Amino acid sequence: MITEKVRILWNKHVGSSYYKIGLKCGYELIAAKPGQFVMLRFEERTLPLLRRPFSIHGIIEGEGVEILYRVVGGFTGRLSEVKDGEWIDIMGPLGKGFFPPENSGGIFIVAGGIGVAPMLFLSKYILEKKMASSSGMRVFLGAGSKEDLLCRDDFSRLGLEVVVTTDDGSDGEACLITNPVEAAVREKRPGIIYACGPPGMLKCLAGIAEKYEVPSQISMESVMACGIGACLGCAVEGKDESRYLHVCVDGPVFDSRDIKF
Repeated sequence: MITEKVRILWNKHVGSSYYKIGLKCGYELIAAKPGQFVMLRFEERTLPLLRRPFSIHGIIEGEGVEILYRVVGGFTGRLSEVKDGEWIDIMGPLGKGFFPPENSGGIFIVAGGIGVAPMLFLSKYILEKKMASSSGMRVFLGAGSKEDLLCRDDFSRLGLEVVVTTDDGSDGEACLITNPVEAAVREKRPGIIYACGPPGMLKCLAGIAEKYEVPSQISMESVMACGIGACLGCAVEGKDESRYLHVCVDGPVFDSRDIKF
């Protein structure tokens, strides 16, 4: 883990309230694994004072990392206004990432909304490391509406089949993304399910994984102040009731069987 000031390579508006920002970083951050995250803070330490967590969306070969984010408050609103060549304070890579698949029995990648952020990185990593072929992977993208669907073309360019649902039916089937996931699991059980998204989606997927005895790894989001396990603000209840787990150090990626939803 390192803390450093890094230069902004680009800050692109990619649709609706979503942006991608490229950050020029040192080797340690470039060596991050899918599922890990960084904490960002503005250099001058004006409000907001605390760092904010962001999943790593991708590695810019030889240069740095890319972050996909949505403008939802003061920090991300200000982040959307920064320009190429400006500087920001970064800490990372943090947390535990996704574990490689143990077999080649098929991989399901499931993302809900902005939860797609670490999943494109994961998909590229699996293909680059030849852990699976594109024909052995399926991607399931869910969103509230068409304008909230992210990275579909990026997954398609990797040669991956993409299944889409939206809550309002503006693109794909009008249903929860967990519906086609369960139907696909019934049809042919995969070797593993990887997922990131809202708590309700993760809870449902954990139930599907348990019902059909499919290993699953989920990336969880949480409000956190430090990112290193000091503030204990990102606690989640584990199946082992004797202790809580902390998203920043025990995760953010967990075996779904270890979490009590």
